[in-house]
Amino acid sequence: MELLVDLHTHTITSGHAYSTLTENALAASNRGLKLLGMTDHGPSMPGAPDLYHFGNLSIIPDQISGVRILPGVEANITNHEGELDMPLRYLEQLKLILVGLHPICYQGGTSEQNTEAYLKAMENPYTDIMVHPGRPDFEMDLEKIAHASARLNIPLEINNSSLATITEKARARDNCRSIARYMAKYKGPVVLGSDAHFWDRVGEFSEAVELVREVGISDYLILNTSPERVLEYLALRRKQRTDSNQRSIKHTRSIA
Repeated sequence: MELLVDLHTHTITSGHAYSTLTENALAASNRGLKLLGMTDHGPSMPGAPDLYHFGNLSIIPDQISGVRILPGVEANITNHEGELDMPLRYLEQLKLILVGLHPICYQGGTSEQNTEAYLKAMENPYTDIMVHPGRPDFEMDLEKIAHASARLNIPLEINNSSLATITEKARARDNCRSIARYMAKYKGPVVLGSDAHFWDRVGEFSEAVELVREVGISDYLILNTSPERVLEYLALRRKQRTDSNQRSIKHTRSIA
């Protein structure tokens, strides 16, 4: 399996990452990657960039060191309703929107509440990919999440950083293995992400690859084996979003 895309990386702008976009792009090029997501944390994360950062991402070159760049965000779920910490007008400008739960941005709740928050965020038309569901910070119904991923065609991430560096690594590995098994069962789309916070981890998927091999996830379910597949998927999401918005406008007019 050849992985040519890393959609989950952070730059120094995230506040707790330590490399520039240029350094990350050069690392991606050296690993043979063709497509790189620049997904710094949304503004509810301490140290994260101001919204002006996201409003100015159009100045980023399309390519750096021969690698195509997708400027985006790792948006934070902020409550049990699955709301994100990014205003709509900024989400509309971004090329890639990852969504996940982080303890400092979301207070947590019961397994049912956490699962519902994750599912509602997954149903958001602006969500492209749901990240690190296997992190042990919040108890969730992982099978229900995997089933929804397949039904909605929203990829779930197998996060290499969760498997390799998170403090509660054993619990994270158990959760990630469960997610991977459910994804293999329901045949939902999968993304392997480095979640790199330093340039030397960009394109590092070894732990995630080992896990998906262990549980038998087919290569065709893994989106980031091909930049073309990723770009086609993102184009489809934007078309679905446009169609959804148009239906909402027509519905509002018919009521009026």
